[in-house]
Amino acid sequence: MNHIESQTISVDQLQVGQYVHLDLKWFEHPFAFSHFKIKSEAQIRTISGLGLKTVRINPELSDATPHGQLTPTSVKPAQATPAEVVPDDAVAILQAKRSMMEQMRLRRESSARIESAFINTAKVIREIEKDIYSRPLQAVPQANKLVAQIADSILCAPDLAIQVMGDETGGEDMYFHSLNVTMLSIMMARDLKMPADVAAVLGVGALLHDIGRKEVPDKILLKTEPLTQAERNFYEMHCQYGADMGQRMHLPPGAIAIIREHHEMFDGLGYPARLKGDDINPLARIVAIANHYDELCNPTVLANALTPHETLALMFSRLRGKFDPKMLQVLIRCLGVYPPGTIAQLSNGAMAMVVSVNTARPMRPTVMVYDAGVPKEEAILLDMERETDLNIAKAVRPNQVARDVYNYLSPRKRVSYYFDASASTPKTGKS
Repeated sequence: MNHIESQTISVDQLQVGQYVHLDLKWFEHPFAFSHFKIKSEAQIRTISGLGLKTVRINPELSDATPHGQLTPTSVKPAQATPAEVVPDDAVAILQAKRSMMEQMRLRRESSARIESAFINTAKVIREIEKDIYSRPLQAVPQANKLVAQIADSILCAPDLAIQVMGDETGGEDMYFHSLNVTMLSIMMARDLKMPADVAAVLGVGALLHDIGRKEVPDKILLKTEPLTQAERNFYEMHCQYGADMGQRMHLPPGAIAIIREHHEMFDGLGYPARLKGDDINPLARIVAIANHYDELCNPTVLANALTPHETLALMFSRLRGKFDPKMLQVLIRCLGVYPPGTIAQLSNGAMAMVVSVNTARPMRPTVMVYDAGVPKEEAILLDMERETDLNIAKAVRPNQVARDVYNYLSPRKRVSYYFDASASTPKTGKS
């Protein structure tokens, strides 16, 4: 209740416009939150049917005040009436909530499974990158197999949820960039209804787009100060180094084009060849967008990281000319205005983190809600598609969030994505 003193009133004193706090567990009432502003007489009837004799209200957040000046002695006990039978729709909602609690449990189990698959995939990428120089021809089948598994799950799934990863990442951070770029690229291929054989080439090129960086000294790759012009020239050669390696690995031409051109920009100001517009390979244009998005979210210096929401906003506004406009629209359509990992304030003032976006309904993500009265391990997950009265009011930078809220929501320092492509993914009432 934001530490504002509340008043206790009898249930029969409730009015539309009062901000009420229900001293019940979340699954013991049919509302999205345990504290909210009453909007209708129907809500009052529902509250009356919950068996409560008194409720707490917050006068400062209320539009209406109870009849008369309330004091603890003026509160009258509520009379038991037939209204104390919970309306049929509220009964249905309560039943749905209890079912939802089970679905939340299943989703957390599913999240743990996906997290494990994500870490294992990153480990496979580590092995592939180790083999690229020692056994390049053996690395290709490994890469093809991994991309085929990713593409099959993403392209063939009836529903697709992008899930932001948690903190237990198993020390594979350095391989997450390749995985992120691959995942996002194939996600875009799905939206474009790209044939599976073309998506496979896209996936291999995305997975191996940075293999030429192995030829660049670490003192350049890890430098936090601006590069000198000589260092910049050396760094930009990684595209050609990678393409040469791709030739030796007998990669398909489309994959080699991705490796060579993933830093070319639609306005002609990219590198290494300063290609412009349609001169850039179409598959490379997809990877260029996925690559740039992930670099802005996960830069070398994490203090410079943008939130997923800020990244999309920047790419769409100030950097729009650098990307194929059609491909940029695809990325935004897939990730939604509020991508996974975004911390947001909801229209009712609650703080939440976007944990999953269903690509078919990107404007209505699933969010995990901060509620000090609910243990973190039981955090409320709200499906914004179902909670039609709620909207995301604005995105919030992590450094603007109170520390206890930040720790509760626990967004990762690095934003990494994986996909739950299971047709049996449980829908929750809640990313």
